[in-house]
Amino acid sequence: MIRKLLLLLEGGVLLAAILVMFAAWQQHSALQQPLNLSEERLLDVPVGATPGGVLNRLQSEGVLHDAFWLRQYWRFNLANQPLHSGEYRLTPGLKVIDMLGLWRKGEVVQYSLTLVEGWSFRQVRAALARETRLEQNLDGLSDAEVMKRLGQPGLNPEGRFFPDTYRYVGGMSDLDLLKQAHARLETVLAEEWQERAEGLPYKEPYDALIMASIIEKETGVPEERGAIAGVFVRRLKIGMRLQTDPTVIFGMGERYNGKITRADLLDPTPYNTYAIDGMPPTPIALVGREAIHAALHPAAGKSLYFVARGDGSHVFSDTLEAHNRAVREYQLKRRADYRSSPAPIQQASE
Repeated sequence: MIRKLLLLLEGGVLLAAILVMFAAWQQHSALQQPLNLSEERLLDVPVGATPGGVLNRLQSEGVLHDAFWLRQYWRFNLANQPLHSGEYRLTPGLKVIDMLGLWRKGEVVQYSLTLVEGWSFRQVRAALARETRLEQNLDGLSDAEVMKRLGQPGLNPEGRFFPDTYRYVGGMSDLDLLKQAHARLETVLAEEWQERAEGLPYKEPYDALIMASIIEKETGVPEERGAIAGVFVRRLKIGMRLQTDPTVIFGMGERYNGKITRADLLDPTPYNTYAIDGMPPTPIALVGREAIHAALHPAAGKSLYFVARGDGSHVFSDTLEAHNRAVREYQLKRRADYRSSPAPIQQASE
């Protein structure tokens, strides 16, 4: 009797060992199989998807087989590993074990969008709308509704987003990216405000943001930002109007056709700094950290005027008489290649 029991036990152990070996072989084969793909594809893993669910989907699509063994592998080896949502790049011949490695590392495909200094909010929205990989949630919404979606009801959106290159993955929305840009602007503005110079004519950080946007639109020459800030700050302190063309252009909106007429300078829009005292009610563009820093650290000096040379740089003058001479030299006798901003960088030929 005991002998029979021992034989049965030995047989059971042997059978168990065989089954374990069979399972290990099946799992190894499943992991080493190449994906059945004839061309590269992006695997979309939505938020909340499970590894088992995605593996079953790939099996139903004929991309792989033995999803059962793959599910068991993930269950017993990667049970605490989350599956990151997004898009994974799958290529022909990629082994399943390597695909699971991508999942484990969360190596989702990333895209990028650059918001540029000097852009208006309308340009920002247009750029977001062109990103086909972004989920479009803002289409048809007014600017006010957009700000409400961002948790900033009642705020004007102009200039409230930081110009930078933002990375995003499949499944993210235009609203997600705007939230990042807004949070980044708030952080940079707060950091710069903490280190501001003394005696500035600003009541709050938003005033500095408005000034920074004017500086951003007035010059593309980095070393001039402080000098231009100095001119505008001195004007504010003595009650002199800013009289800056970019604010007039912004106030004209779609009416602007590349020229400013005398009638435009007399048109009392809220942004016409030839007609109003102080600064306009909102920023007029996206601003980088350098422009914010300049607004909060204006260069010392006595100049109250500046005029574009035509190569992107400016001539600064302390008196109206000197300024008028500069205007006659650089504005009334314009060169054929006159530019109010720097010439674009030429791309090297290949």
